[in-house]
Amino acid sequence: MAAVQANPHDIADLVSRLTLEQKIAQLGGVGVPQLFGPPPPGGTGPVVDTGRLREERPYGVGHFSLAWALGEDTDSLRAALADLQAVAREVSPFGIGALVHFEGISGLVHPSGPQFPTAWAQAATWDSELVRRASSVTSAHMRDTGVQLLFSPVMDICRDPRWGRVHETYGEDPELAAQMSVAFVRGIQGDLDDTGVLATGKHFLGYGVSEGALNQAQTQLGKRTLVDEYAEPFRRAIREAGLSVVMNSYNEIDGIPAAADHWLLTEFLRGALGFDGVVVSDYDAVNMLRTAHRTAGTHGQAAVQALSAGLDVELPGDDNYSHLADEVAAGRLDEQVIDAAVARALAIKARVGLIPSLGRATRVAAAVRADRAEAAEVRRAMAERAIVLLDNDGTLPLTPGGPRIVVVGPAADELRIHFGAYTSAAHNEMWEGIRAVRTGQVPGIDPASFAFTDIFQTRLPGIDPAFEAVTRRLHPDAPSVLDALRAVDPKVDFASLGSFEADSAQPLDPAAVAGAVAAADVVVAVVGERTGWVGNNTAGEGQSTASPTLPGDQEDLVELLAATGKPLVTVVVSGRPLLLEKVARASRAVVLAPLLGEAAGQAIADVLFGRVNPSGRIPSTFPRHLGQLPLYHGHHHGSGYSHPTGTRHGYGDLTAQGPLYPFGHGLSYTTFAVEPDETHESVLDVADGVIRARLTVANSGDVDGETVVQLYARDELSAVVRPVRQLIAFARVALAAGERRQVVLEAPVERLFHTMADGRRGVAPGDITVMAGFSSTDIVWSGTTVIDGAYEDTPGHH
Repeated sequence: MAAVQANPHDIADLVSRLTLEQKIAQLGGVGVPQLFGPPPPGGTGPVVDTGRLREERPYGVGHFSLAWALGEDTDSLRAALADLQAVAREVSPFGIGALVHFEGISGLVHPSGPQFPTAWAQAATWDSELVRRASSVTSAHMRDTGVQLLFSPVMDICRDPRWGRVHETYGEDPELAAQMSVAFVRGIQGDLDDTGVLATGKHFLGYGVSEGALNQAQTQLGKRTLVDEYAEPFRRAIREAGLSVVMNSYNEIDGIPAAADHWLLTEFLRGALGFDGVVVSDYDAVNMLRTAHRTAGTHGQAAVQALSAGLDVELPGDDNYSHLADEVAAGRLDEQVIDAAVARALAIKARVGLIPSLGRATRVAAAVRADRAEAAEVRRAMAERAIVLLDNDGTLPLTPGGPRIVVVGPAADELRIHFGAYTSAAHNEMWEGIRAVRTGQVPGIDPASFAFTDIFQTRLPGIDPAFEAVTRRLHPDAPSVLDALRAVDPKVDFASLGSFEADSAQPLDPAAVAGAVAAADVVVAVVGERTGWVGNNTAGEGQSTASPTLPGDQEDLVELLAATGKPLVTVVVSGRPLLLEKVARASRAVVLAPLLGEAAGQAIADVLFGRVNPSGRIPSTFPRHLGQLPLYHGHHHGSGYSHPTGTRHGYGDLTAQGPLYPFGHGLSYTTFAVEPDETHESVLDVADGVIRARLTVANSGDVDGETVVQLYARDELSAVVRPVRQLIAFARVALAAGERRQVVLEAPVERLFHTMADGRRGVAPGDITVMAGFSSTDIVWSGTTVIDGAYEDTPGHH
């Protein structure tokens, strides 16, 4: 889908009329908190002193950063942003407005924004239409409040669960991530690009595959893998959804930081991928050229490196780009480089209506209030479809009013655990945590020397009840799992057992555990990990872990419960794969609840009691052992767990070489079958550049349900080593008990394109095996077809 752009001649004319200082002002941001003045007498909360903006930005304003610190509701946020925007237009030449950006993978990061399950949960639905609907609600909220740019979606491919930001991604697979990314961008920008707001693809590129899964560490990837696999969601969002804003990643690739990589940001992104929009920096990425990567010795050097590479806008402020005029005066930077970046920045502003003298080629639809009923419907559907039944021996579903149920586990009666970072709950926690530090409430931390970024790693003893109170205040009608179970069956009992804390003062007493569940017919253990920005989390941004296991004594709790002989159902609340082999062995059933937000408690209860037939499918492979990492389904021929030599290639100290739960896995309370559609002459064919598989899907059980049929492909012979399987298409199918339905799964041959040995991007002629099934390893049908060679018009960039 082509994006609507302003006339390039009009943009060039506008650039030519700006002074150097005015041009540079368009390439940086201003952090809203630095504009805060003292509260009025008797008032509370921050108040913006617009006079500071006039003093600090006399040449104009590019972006407003950290604006989510404003207001507590929609009206106050709208009013505060309108006041800021009025001053920005006043100080900027020709009345040019400032771009206001917010985060929003789960809905606008603000107390006023409707919230949805996190991105990993969205991917677990395998339902791109739900993702589009959710982001369209967010889009309406943006327009209503005066926000033009959303720093979402996260398009990173992540294949190492030690990384703390897995929950922000769509998982391990390029195709699944691409379809979800395209749907998200279309929801924000509209199918006709008529919403007046824009999405941002991040992080470019390879951020989710950092060395050791450490945040912001280097990426050890060859360019072919980077181009063919990790860039696929960006490639598709640019071509299919008109993505026009991209954010760089913090990592370095082959010694060059992404923020200063000309090949990455100009040759590849703008050249090979055809991107013609704006590249914005992740917060402090330009500063990191000096402070972390050490490729620049001065602010001016950092600015020149980034801008010359193709990074147009520095955020959140302009620490380095404010030195660009000096670099031009010294002859170290050609002003034309600045002009090119400013032209791209202004084109985006014109596209969202921030330049009065430049109109759009198409009309922007009128702003409307976010539809709260639509948000609630989508949120509920997402939560229900994202829950994954990992294991079940028939213990589930439970019967209300039947066997006596005892619920245990530290996550059973907590609401906060169901929210990740980049949610309204995490947003409020950030300010609570900073306030605790600055008022001296955190032992061992000197408020005078405390930096904002320190908050990610700072332990905040005793603050968890305050965070829980924040979440319940923001979502007063959301039940915990325990509350939701009791609403269905009032006889459900609760025993407070287990802790998230590794240094829990009281170790578990086996006798006490056994006594707590002695009267139970079934035990439901609700365990998991907290995910967020600040506090005592084990996952989240800057929260990588050496071993992704259940924190505290929860694993011991599950094993002690199993030792009682009581049937055990374990609900795992997590936004990433955890090492669950002990949990799987101990439990009769295992349910994954992947950070479902405020709809979590009700959705989990409905699944446990059979009111909802689970249909989620995991978007990431679950390993058996830490030593298998990274473990993912689309590994190359001659590598990974599907290696042709079997155990001779594998780990000598592991009996089972494959995953605990494979990519795409998920069970149901009914059974499904896939078989060729015999009503067609050709079950599998390639015509007009499209691979088609015509299949019949049957619900062979006695319960209505939904399944996800997944189509994989394998290139049988290639001069370049290819994956053992590639997801190329999928379809969610709802079937009544005993119902059969014909399904046609289609994928363009382009899904198989890669950088070939001669540098071209395409696929050579030959045999392609196409496989259909219910997970990457549960393949129930396959066929082979021959494809002709196909190639892109543009040369490869290996």
